[in-house]
Amino acid sequence: MTPTPTAPTFEHHAPGRLGVGERAPRLSWQVATAPAGYRQHAAEVEIAVADPDGTRVVTTHVLDGPEQVLVAWPAEPLRSRQAVAARVRVHDGAAWGPWGETGRVETGLLEPGDWAARFVGPAGPEAASGRPPGRLRTEVVLPGDVRHARLYLSAQGLAEAEINGVRVGDEELTPGWTSYRYRLRYATFDVTGHLTAGANAIGIWLGDGWWRGRLGFGGGVEEIYGDTLAALAQLEVTLTDGTRVVAATDGSWLAGPGPIVSSGLYAGERFDARAHDPAWSRPGYVADGWSPAAERGPHAPLVAPTGPPVRCTEELLAVDIQDRGDGRWVLDFGQNHSGRLRVRAHGAAGHEITLRHAEVLEHGELCLEPLRTAEATDVLVLAGGPIEWEPRFTQHGYRFVEVSGWSGPLGPDDVVSRVLHTDLARTGWFRSSEPLVNRFHENVVWSLRSNVVDIPTDCPQRDERLGWTGDLQVFAPTAAFLYDVSGFLGSWLADLALEQRELDWVPPYVPYLPLEPFASLPQDPMAVWGDVAVLTPDALHRATGDTGVLRRQLDSAVRWLEHVERGAGPGRICHGTEQLGDWLDPAAPPENPFEATTDRYLVATAYFAHSARRLAAVAAVLGEDALAARYAALADEVRAAYGREYVLPGGRLTSDSQTAYALTTVFGLWPDEAARAAGTARLAELVRDADGAIATGFAGTPVVTDALTIGGHLPEAYLLLEREECPSWLYTVRMGGTTTWERWDSLKPDGTVNSPTMTSFNHYALGAVADWMHRVVAGIEPAEPGYRRIRFAPRPGGGFTSAGATHRTPYGVASVDWRLADGAVVVDVEVPVGATGVVELPDGRAVEVGHGRHRLESAPGPVAAGVRA
Repeated sequence: MTPTPTAPTFEHHAPGRLGVGERAPRLSWQVATAPAGYRQHAAEVEIAVADPDGTRVVTTHVLDGPEQVLVAWPAEPLRSRQAVAARVRVHDGAAWGPWGETGRVETGLLEPGDWAARFVGPAGPEAASGRPPGRLRTEVVLPGDVRHARLYLSAQGLAEAEINGVRVGDEELTPGWTSYRYRLRYATFDVTGHLTAGANAIGIWLGDGWWRGRLGFGGGVEEIYGDTLAALAQLEVTLTDGTRVVAATDGSWLAGPGPIVSSGLYAGERFDARAHDPAWSRPGYVADGWSPAAERGPHAPLVAPTGPPVRCTEELLAVDIQDRGDGRWVLDFGQNHSGRLRVRAHGAAGHEITLRHAEVLEHGELCLEPLRTAEATDVLVLAGGPIEWEPRFTQHGYRFVEVSGWSGPLGPDDVVSRVLHTDLARTGWFRSSEPLVNRFHENVVWSLRSNVVDIPTDCPQRDERLGWTGDLQVFAPTAAFLYDVSGFLGSWLADLALEQRELDWVPPYVPYLPLEPFASLPQDPMAVWGDVAVLTPDALHRATGDTGVLRRQLDSAVRWLEHVERGAGPGRICHGTEQLGDWLDPAAPPENPFEATTDRYLVATAYFAHSARRLAAVAAVLGEDALAARYAALADEVRAAYGREYVLPGGRLTSDSQTAYALTTVFGLWPDEAARAAGTARLAELVRDADGAIATGFAGTPVVTDALTIGGHLPEAYLLLEREECPSWLYTVRMGGTTTWERWDSLKPDGTVNSPTMTSFNHYALGAVADWMHRVVAGIEPAEPGYRRIRFAPRPGGGFTSAGATHRTPYGVASVDWRLADGAVVVDVEVPVGATGVVELPDGRAVEVGHGRHRLESAPGPVAAGVRA
């Protein structure tokens, strides 16, 4: 029987999110099960497009061939406000199968002329920075019952809407952080159920957020984008009789005070419940002291989101509550994370409850020094009687909380931690026989979750939380395995390209702020960080098969390499440029983390060669043959110059370090096979001499285990992974870490914090080794972009007796598990329908497999792994 496909999805959008911005969204579908030998010969797509007035047009389209991932939109381009219902059936060469389930999507406002709303905000003294952020409200009368209603919402700052006293949606920190000078997102909400015939009220909370709040390190900067707050809201209602009603922000709206006294992403929020009347967003509220809102000036183009929103994804109860006996309680939530607290409290009017947050305890108390100038403190002023409260416009990174001012006993349900981050869909899992390694992998997952708060950040807790390009570049392959980051990173890469075009520079973080020392340094091409322009779209393409991201970011990638080429000059060596190098090499002085063992210009030149090679490959995929030839030739030139400059006779390097040998090996920069063999042997020797101690920073850590694997020194790779003493990955686990750290020794063996003003306990960069764990320890990776062909190549080693991984590929679930049994390696693999696999067994055999489950056995003999693409 011909199989039934799943409901199609649209581009990389999270199912259920309204208001997409594509007129021709690409379609993807999967087939859960199929008979052996099944192949899709054709697909028929039925597309029903409906307008808000109920008009509906249905078309069908037959598509020949096996394509089922990111298939070009077959129908007419979509218009604003259209709801799409699509379903698919497939042909197996003999017959059509049944129709699959229906997938749905809805377009947002695609034309500038669709917007009747104008940005409005408080006028007068309350508009100044440092003042309470205020609120907006209006009332609208609907002359009949509601059939369909949407609220489109954006802000200069942050906004949260209520209609008739009920919160709209569950998104947090709307509209998120983009490069506001160039793009400003809006969100779309279905508010049909919020409205009734007759009088209705709309209320909007405002917050400083990234717009005018304090951002950055070294004291930070304020009012980056503006000194006043504003919201943009457009309510569109279609009544059952077809009447259309639009209520849009303009000067007729009212602005007034609210109970939020102050709110900042770093500082936290102060809320005075005495100033809160829940009726403020209900019809008939008497808005004493409110005044007409002020209309704001021009703004950047409004764009629909491409990724999921920030949401509360989980709630944590305290695993330990300590009464300090002096009116303070210390709560341990057992897991470092990004989020904020929900408090259920009671007390006299005017009484204050203070909540302070920290990642670790030192000497039994909150260690606040790593937060630097981020106060991370929320204050609730009670109104008398019970209250349930959660801050609206802040976010913290923490495991521990100090509660002061609490009346009576404090139970586990009184203070609940709400985990807050972009609601990415999980796609990858790892498992093994080694509990410490499993916990380390879980730490990597939690660090990723904590650092996807609308943009990919470095850390979620201190006065920074910036979109550092180097951190993301080294971690992108891991991120793309663990979660569907395509739409999320696609948005961030769009901002990167816009900032780059304006600055003629890939800045070290995106969105870019003029922070010292970077504002005063020359805008040199900074390797590892700037290479994100080439390597991250490449990593996304490898994970998803999406050539669209390569096309969209091609100009950015070319501009980056042109900048590097200008800096290197005809000698092709990146001398004399500002470089962070192998940042946070454990041998670097704590106060100077860029003073690594490895020559920073060696790192920069190695990356120059590698990015040129990858850009040549990207151009070839896109059919840009001249560009591919140009960058292939440039890569050859840089490789030759690198060999002359840094490779010594006998396979030694001018920097005799783990990072230097690892980069040279993984980036294919050895002049010949003899030098490669000698160089990787030297790397293995360095690892053995250090008894498995890691000696790499941000540049070397993602590649050192791969270099050992490529060189046939797998035991040394496992030696690095399994070491428990500092510096090592498992040291963080032994010291109680529940996320990955910025430094290998962020916490010293005696429990004190190392370099507290320059350390974080929630950075994902050094967790980039998880990519190697997925590909080599478990043994799964795409042999072709998007996992259309899957390579299963487990490499048992160390003390492991089993390992495995599962990944939700674009075609469906793929998995691998291996275990040692009676002197053999038993390997189980699962291949989704539409994909094929090759199982490369430890004894050197390669077995081709089709979709379905397969078990193979192998002798455990070691083989050399191939160089990853």
